[in-house]
Parts: sequence; structure tokens; C-alpha cells
Amino acid sequence: MKKFIYRWYTDFLDIFYPNLCLVCNESLLRGEKSICLHCLHGIPKTNFHLQPDNTVEKRFWGKVPLYRGTSFFFFQKGSPFQKLLHELKYKGNKEIGSVMAAYAAADLLDAPDFCSVDVLVPVPLHPRKYARRGYNQSEWIAKGLATVLHKPIDTTHLRRIRENTTQTRKSVFDRYKNTEGIFHLTDTEVFKGKHILLIDDVLTTGSTLEACMLALLQTEPVRISIFTLALA
Repeated sequence: MKKFIYRWYTDFLDIFYPNLCLVCNESLLRGEKSICLHCLHGIPKTNFHLQPDNTVEKRFWGKVPLYRGTSFFFFQKGSPFQKLLHELKYKGNKEIGSVMAAYAAADLLDAPDFCSVDVLVPVPLHPRKYARRGYNQSEWIAKGLATVLHKPIDTTHLRRIRENTTQTRKSVFDRYKNTEGIFHLTDTEVFKGKHILLIDDVLTTGSTLEACMLALLQTEPVRISIFTLALA
């Protein structure tokens, strides 16, 4: 009876406040969240989790010892999927991070290298930026991965100690300088012998993730892989 009442109530609300797909703007069916199955099927996946020495991993060659790296989908400005990231990062729609990451995690189950991780570590925000935004989008991505991979999330030991300026419109070199030394590992023993999956929303030049990895590498031995929702 309670389920019937709940369904009746949600169907009634949909009449006045329709639940729409963020990509195509069509009404979502019961069970669909944030994105309809049609648009999810059309998302431009990278499938890099099945391809060692892929484009993501090559961006870190000669810089830091990355074990594996992948992004869920390709990002292009002006594509209908751009709104997913815009909603996640700037519009307060933090749940989209969890939803999309859960879909991505279902694919990662086919990749032993990613299933073998011990802990999920989202890229941290500076406390002031967290206060302004109200959430960390990378943490919500980590939550989605955790629901499928059944791995713990650590948001305590990797800290952002300096609030750097926005990376938008910066050159590769300026992005690197902008992120230099901004992360700190509070305990150099906590990740010892672990396989870490470092998580962010978008991979552009990789300067932020590289700075995170340099901080995490204070722990030895440690193995670091990365996951981002999108690859620019």
C-alpha cells in the first residue's frame, strides 16, 4: 500500500514538475535517473579501462608513475553531454556525479586492474571552495563508484592546503604552476602498500591529478590509478 501511495504521489508530482533527462530534455521513465537509457546508450565512452597504455595514461608518461588510468566518456564543448558536467560542477546537481559514476563502475567490473583497488580517494577541494559550493563533485563521483565496486572512500588524508585560481583558459605550463604544491598528505603511512583509485570529474591536462599523485607518492610503496568521468 505504501509503495502504491508513493508511486501515485511521484506520478502526480511529475505532472507539474516533470523529471527530465539532462541530455535530451525528455521525460524520464520510472527507474531512470538524471539521464534516459537512450542517451546513456549514446554516450561517447572511451572504454580505456580495457586498454592499457591508453590516451589517459600517456598524459602522465615521464611525469609520475601511474599504474592505470581511464575516463568514462569523451567530453567536447557544445556536445549534448556537456550539460551533465555543467550541472554537476556549477548547478548544484551533485547526484548526477553518483549516478554517472555508478554506470561507469559497472563497466569497470570487467577490468581486473580497477577492481583490485583498495581505496577510493576523490580530489579534495579547498575548505573555502567547499563552503561556497556546498559539496565536492569528486566525492559524489566516488560515492557512485563505491556503490558498485564496494570499496571504501577516504576523504581525510589527502588535503588541499592552498586555494589556487581557476584552471580555465590557462596554458599547460600555467596549469602546472597553478597546482604545484597545493596538496598535502597528512599521514605518510596510511596508504602504505595500497592500490589507490584517485578520482576527479574531468581530465584536461592532468596537472591537478599529477599534483595529487606527487603528494600520495610520499607513501611507499603505493600504487596509484586514476578515474575521471570525462576526458577533454
